[in-house]
Amino acid sequence: MADTFPKRSHTCGELRAPDVGKTVTLNGWVHGRRDLGGLIFVDLRDRYGITQVVFSPERNAGAYETAKAIRSEFVLAVTGIVEHRPHGGVNTEMPTGEVDVKATGLAILNKAETTPFVIENEVEANEDLRLKYRYLDLRRPSLQNNLLLRHRAYQVTRAFFDANGFVEVETPVLMKSTPEGARDYLVPSRIHKGKFYALPQSPQTYKQILMVAGFDRYFQIVKCFRDEDLRADRQPEFTQIDVEMSFVEEKEVLAMTEALMAELFKKLLHVDITLPFPRLSYAQAMERFGSDKPDTRFGMELKECSGVLAQSEFKVFRDTIAGGGIVAGCAVPGQADMTRSQIDALTAEAKTLGAGGLMYLRMRQAGIESPIAKFLSEAELKGIAERLEAKPGDLCLLVAGPWARALTVLGTLRLGLGTKLGLIDDSRWDLLWVTDFPLLEFSEEDQRYVAVHHPFTSPNPEDLPLLESDPGKVRARAYDLVLNGSEIAGGSIRIANSEMQSRIFALLGIGPAEAKAKFGFMLDAFRYGAPPHGGIAFGFDRIMMLLARQKSIRDVIAFPKTANATSLMDDAPSGVDDKQLKELHLKIDH
Repeated sequence: MADTFPKRSHTCGELRAPDVGKTVTLNGWVHGRRDLGGLIFVDLRDRYGITQVVFSPERNAGAYETAKAIRSEFVLAVTGIVEHRPHGGVNTEMPTGEVDVKATGLAILNKAETTPFVIENEVEANEDLRLKYRYLDLRRPSLQNNLLLRHRAYQVTRAFFDANGFVEVETPVLMKSTPEGARDYLVPSRIHKGKFYALPQSPQTYKQILMVAGFDRYFQIVKCFRDEDLRADRQPEFTQIDVEMSFVEEKEVLAMTEALMAELFKKLLHVDITLPFPRLSYAQAMERFGSDKPDTRFGMELKECSGVLAQSEFKVFRDTIAGGGIVAGCAVPGQADMTRSQIDALTAEAKTLGAGGLMYLRMRQAGIESPIAKFLSEAELKGIAERLEAKPGDLCLLVAGPWARALTVLGTLRLGLGTKLGLIDDSRWDLLWVTDFPLLEFSEEDQRYVAVHHPFTSPNPEDLPLLESDPGKVRARAYDLVLNGSEIAGGSIRIANSEMQSRIFALLGIGPAEAKAKFGFMLDAFRYGAPPHGGIAFGFDRIMMLLARQKSIRDVIAFPKTANATSLMDDAPSGVDDKQLKELHLKIDH
């Protein structure tokens, strides 16, 4: 096939001072155009960068006349000679800013209509408009850089696991529906009338089967699907780095995870992170930070004050503690003068989160001021201040209630205030493990126990005597990796024998018949020599969002869905015709 246009010799981000004097050809999009009357300047852009091209009638009158017609986002082929920019014209903010290309030839490869928004990093268009024209949004250098970072992360991950003896195995996308947690996306079968496949929420069962099959070390960068309500860091389809290992306990899985994270930070950001990562138990994380994914980049740690207030004359505190609850609080540095309306807003938020109310103490040089001070003794006020390590000028916040609720409310307020008051050091990368999660939690809605992680998580051997008598106190051999207050990975040591798996199913209200129907293949596999095994799954999109310092995972995914799970660009999901429905034995009930 003959060439139909001048092909590029260099990219738009490649030319530097040593290239001066060369005749080059660039292909790209018009990023900007300035007509100074006798000279036309065009910034030509591709994914590699931007080069300034200068058109003048002295160089080539024909090219200059053609350049008068070009507009933003036209696609060009430009031939010219690389020259130094004149004195005072060097752009130090552009890698190519020392040089210009003086055009000697120009071909307009394609024209462009006026775009719905300007193609620039700090775009003012709303997100829905950008998602509708995602192919234009993806021309923005900032988004392209995010996807290039993601590409490099893929390569680093694959190289790391290959070097450590892992085998990459693709698992099925059409699988059996085993709903436990989020809703499955279902796919009707045309061949098997009335039956459905499910899109995998994770490859959990398959990767455990691969351990039974003897593959020893498995990984996969895999698409997963969950039909759930969305937010900034959730999508209906998302990407995991999925990992499983045989003949391991927690320390081996955690060490391998830390090594991968060190590799990603080093190769992608040129940052050295300290190993091993700090570890907190679930109870410690909740008691200190009010969250099982704590942000440790700032202080304001929570402290329980129940010991100081157990005999208090203040009825709310006394009755809460007597009923098995707690009183906990935190000191907000330098905020003793927070206005009453601001405190009222915090109180309203606390109530929305489930608290009965929010109590506060203003720490003054002359003493402690509080609406509840008259109900508390001097010793109790002093004890609260000492417990919260409050200093003059601080504001103390207190919540009374059940252990988990009180701490969660305070943890949410802590994080909000930390952000609002600028207490969070955004330059830090704080990685830590949270371990010893509860194995099960009681669902008031379903009136049964549900798995905190998933039903294949092994219980802590020390807690096995409590499994049937007090299931809520059984700890799981589970672990989450947290980065700057976001959970980026979670895993566990798995159950490796059918007897223990059946006991867990029973606690979850899954009887033998249901267990066989849903997981019979897995229970059968365990009967034929399953090795001890464990693993972890990384939320790849969330990791990339954090490493790229973005606020939403939609900015690190090429074609994301909106918050209501739609694709504005191609109008998915969409209706299908009656013929397709009939082939799938489906009828829509209007």
